[in-house]
Amino acid sequence: MSKEFTREEVKHHNKDGDLWIIVDAKVYDLSRFANLHPGGRAVLLTANVAGHDATESFYGLHRHEVLERPQYARLQIGVLKGEKSVITGRVIGGLSEVPYAEPTFLTEGFHSPYYTENHKAFQKVVRKFFDEVVYPDAQERELDGKRPTQEVFDKMAEVNLHAMRMGPGKHLEGLSLFHGMVKPEQLIITQEFLRTGARGYADGLLGGKVIGLPPVLNFGSPEIKAKIIPDIFAAKKFICLAISEAHAGSDDGKYWIINGEKKWITNGCFTTGCRTENGLTVILIPRQEGVTTKPIKTSYSSTAGTALITFDNVRVPVEYTLGPEGGGIFVILSNFNHERWVMTCATTRTMRMATEECLKWVSQRKAYGKPLSSQAVIRSRLAQMIARSEALQAWLENVTYQMCNMTYKEQSTKLAGQIAFLKMYSTRCAQDTARDAVQIFGGRGITQTGMGRFIEHAIVFDSILGGAEDVLGDLGVRQAIRSMPPNARL
Repeated sequence: MSKEFTREEVKHHNKDGDLWIIVDAKVYDLSRFANLHPGGRAVLLTANVAGHDATESFYGLHRHEVLERPQYARLQIGVLKGEKSVITGRVIGGLSEVPYAEPTFLTEGFHSPYYTENHKAFQKVVRKFFDEVVYPDAQERELDGKRPTQEVFDKMAEVNLHAMRMGPGKHLEGLSLFHGMVKPEQLIITQEFLRTGARGYADGLLGGKVIGLPPVLNFGSPEIKAKIIPDIFAAKKFICLAISEAHAGSDDGKYWIINGEKKWITNGCFTTGCRTENGLTVILIPRQEGVTTKPIKTSYSSTAGTALITFDNVRVPVEYTLGPEGGGIFVILSNFNHERWVMTCATTRTMRMATEECLKWVSQRKAYGKPLSSQAVIRSRLAQMIARSEALQAWLENVTYQMCNMTYKEQSTKLAGQIAFLKMYSTRCAQDTARDAVQIFGGRGITQTGMGRFIEHAIVFDSILGGAEDVLGDLGVRQAIRSMPPNARL
């Protein structure tokens, strides 16, 4: 049981060498720590900190998790008599009570026509898994820039989460999903993943599989599927998509000879678009002699594993061809709807997380004695951030519902434009939200650690994935124009 102190007792420990403070009804002895304080000991010796309740000062500078780190938690020597702590840290698997921090189907008192009790049960299981297994590693890897820890890959494989990230389909048949507890839903998985606040880590953790494996699932021969897919789902092999400038020539009809290079690739066995005599052909290229990769440093995240790939006379059996020779454009285009949809899921959740961070910050940070939330200009920015987040989630859920109820052919003709618009609009909104968030956080919004570390990751990266915004907008308009009725007049 913690020792109890009165505020009057704490007040006497207010000098160098004998320094106590109060944070959220907990008493800390900083006498020995003062000289090690990153901000200098003078900050701790000010009249409103030493021997006093420093809760407001602490949370104006630090995240709550600082107090939970072992080296700082041990500084606590007791609690205030008759008072209780009211501030809590992350609750494993818990829902946030911050307004607009969760989509409405997870918000108490709200209803949704799309989500069932199964969805809610699945979300609960997935969040607990990500909070316990993925989140800690994501924070460490974003700091050191290394690839995700193999243990995380393996634990995801144990519950077949790698397979579930691909969405529903025959690839799930015969697999025990989260030990048979739930039916998977890809939108929920993707958005829960992004709650780690580590966008690059999410890509490094087999993110390339989500867009690189569908061509194998949909166009690979039974032999190739049996050889490749089990190892990928078990995280023993990795795969990514490379719509590259590579050239492929045939050698006696048994092998493709591939040369070329591709930048900005994340992860590692390569579903590659190659120029052949009959047009564009998609070929699955295993990592082997002649395939070299070189890391590319980006402002986005080193842990994503972005790389330059070079193919130098790489011999690939013709059996690794995905789809018909010369039919690569169909293989690639058939993948775009799903690819862009997944990216929109991620972008929308990242925006919501940035909004939650800002709502917390403006409530706890004070300027000239008043919280930031008292300023109209701050509230105006928050209003735009919330509106963008809610609007995009609603549009995303509507498109997801259509995808679940349309055939693949119907999706190609009716949803390609919708999804292109959705992806374009989501990344434009994300850039606006990132700018608003940085203005709210100030300099903290561009630091890799500390108060604004999750804001620093709310960047423009997603806008270049799956096609530039202008290209996607033009695609949507062209599809709409092709569907114009001939008798339409003003």
